[in-house]
Amino acid sequence: MLGIIGAMDEEVREIKEALEDVTVELAAGMEFYTGTTKGKRVVAVRSGIGKVNAAMCTQILVDRFGVDAIVNTGIAGSLRPEINIGDIVLSSDSVQHDMDATGFDYPAGQIPRVDTFAFPADERLLQLAQECCHQVNPEIQTFVGRVLSGDQFISDKRKKEQLIRDFGGYCTEMEGAAIAQVCYLNQIGCLIIRAISDKADDSANMDYQEFEEQAIAHSVKLVLAIAERY
Repeated sequence: MLGIIGAMDEEVREIKEALEDVTVELAAGMEFYTGTTKGKRVVAVRSGIGKVNAAMCTQILVDRFGVDAIVNTGIAGSLRPEINIGDIVLSSDSVQHDMDATGFDYPAGQIPRVDTFAFPADERLLQLAQECCHQVNPEIQTFVGRVLSGDQFISDKRKKEQLIRDFGGYCTEMEGAAIAQVCYLNQIGCLIIRAISDKADDSANMDYQEFEEQAIAHSVKLVLAIAERY
């Protein structure tokens, strides 16, 4: 069964509404909607914002619902000039950019005593997402690249430049790499899908307010297409 996580109600509301034969369970303050779409069973949930909420939600999906893969949907700030507002970024891998154990001789972003620097996306989900996005969102660009996560909303040009320089990310957000870490440790598949809502610079606050709805619409269409074919 596929698990679908969005940080905000807006990111999963339409997905929940599209499900049939729904049951709802409450755990850790989160509502888990289990149902079917085109005969495929999925469970969709709003995790709340930030890495702790996202990680806790992911482990519940593994332990209580027995999901074998998770798609994390949401919005992000672009870190590359060619990635425009409304475009989609699919994770090749993900890194927690705010992890800093450099004082113990780890590189910035490396989680101590974890055997990988970046958490890889599931190849099957990634290929399926690429195929689906071209079909359901033909008017936008789709990119595959590194997703950066941290408990920070990036709206500063200097911080953006530092993330690009240090980590080579395609976009930045607040949950994906934590979800990917939990999936990695539980040996299940994971894919992060991010629609671009802003440019993660000094214009980010204004752009986010204007383009959030447009970006979410693109990611919702993609996630539903993946769920129906997974």
